[in-house]
Amino acid sequence: MGRPPLEVGTYGSIRFLERESGCIARTLFRDFDGRTKPVERSGKTKGQAERNLKRALRDRAGVDGDGVTSESRLREVAGLWMDGIRSEVAAGKKSPGTEDTYQSILDRCVLPGVGELRVREATVARIDRFLGALASSVGVATAKTARSVVSGIMGYAARHDATDLNPVRDTRPLGDGRNTGPRALTLDERQRWLALLEADEKAVRWDLPDLCRFMMATGVRIGEALALYWEDVDFKRATVDIRYTVQRIKGRGLVRGPTKTAAGERLLPLPKWALDMIMQRYADIGCDVQPVFPADHDGLRDPSNTNRVFRQARGTDEFAWVTSHVFRKTAATVLDDAGFSARMIADQLGHAQPSMTQDVYLGRKLVNPEIAVALEDVLSKKSG
Repeated sequence: MGRPPLEVGTYGSIRFLERESGCIARTLFRDFDGRTKPVERSGKTKGQAERNLKRALRDRAGVDGDGVTSESRLREVAGLWMDGIRSEVAAGKKSPGTEDTYQSILDRCVLPGVGELRVREATVARIDRFLGALASSVGVATAKTARSVVSGIMGYAARHDATDLNPVRDTRPLGDGRNTGPRALTLDERQRWLALLEADEKAVRWDLPDLCRFMMATGVRIGEALALYWEDVDFKRATVDIRYTVQRIKGRGLVRGPTKTAAGERLLPLPKWALDMIMQRYADIGCDVQPVFPADHDGLRDPSNTNRVFRQARGTDEFAWVTSHVFRKTAATVLDDAGFSARMIADQLGHAQPSMTQDVYLGRKLVNPEIAVALEDVLSKKSG
C-alpha cells in the first residue's frame, strides 16, 4: 500500500545536503493547488538552513488562509478577522463605530472567555455555554454582539477550511424569546411625556422636548437627529435630508458618519407643526450654530449622553420604559394606523426592508407629502 499523500498546506520530512558554502535543507510541500512541490533553503549551518526553510514554508502556507488551521487559537483567528473588518471600514463598507464596537467586545468578553480555545475545540456546546454565561453576567444585548463577533471569527476559520462548520449557527437564541422591542406611545402618553419634559428644568436645558417632537415627527434614529445640520433643512419644501448619524470614533471623538445603511439616506417631509418648531429654532439659534440640536458648546451632541439624560428625565414610574427608540416606533405606529403600506413606512424609517420584511428597492427615495399630513396628528386627538 502506497504512502498516503500529504495534507494540503503541509510538508514532509526535511533532508539536508552539506556543501562547502554551508547546508541546504529540502522537503516536499503540498501546495493549495493540490500539487506536491520541492522547496529548499540554504544556510551557513544546518540549523540556519532548517530555520530558513521552515520560515519559507510558513510564509507559503499563509498564502491561503493566513495559516489558519484547526489548531489555530481563536485569538489568532480573531486578529485576522479584525484585519478584514478594518479593511472594510477603510473601503467605506462598514462604519468606524462597528469596528470600535467589535474590538471592544472582543477585548472585554470574547478573548477572555474563549480566546485560548483552538478552532477544533470551539464546539457548539462550548460556544453556547459561553454565550449563555455572558448573557447572565453582562446582559443579553452584549451577549448578542459577542455572538456576532464569535460568528465572524468562526466564519473566517470556516472559509479557510480550518473547520467544517460555524458552531455559532446552532447555539440557542439569546433572550427569553419574547418580543422585548419598544412599544409606541399612545396619544395620551405622548402628551403627558412632553408635559413631563417641559416641566423638567434639566430636560429643557438639554433640549429634550423639541428633540422628542422631531423624532416623533420623522421616525429618525437619535444619532440621525443629532447629526442634522441647517443645510439639511429645506424650509420651502418642508423637508429634511437625512444622510448622516453621530458616531463616537476612538481617537477622533464625535463625528458625522454615514447612516447605518444605504437605505438610511432619505429625504423626509415634515408635518406643519414640526416645520414651525424647526423654523422657531432657526430664528432663536441662527444658522451660525450648525447642528439643529447642538450641544452646549454648539457642536455635535453625544447620542449616549443624550440617552442618559432621557433616562434621568423619564423617572422610574410611568415612563421608565421609554427610550429614544420609542419615538421611532411611535411614528411608525401612527403611519401604520393611518393606512400607509409597509414599504412607505420602511422608506420613512430608513429600513432596508419594510419592518425588516421586504427587500429594498434602490432609488425609492421620493418624498411622500401624505406622510407629513398623517404626522400632523402625532400630538393631537385625531390620531387616537
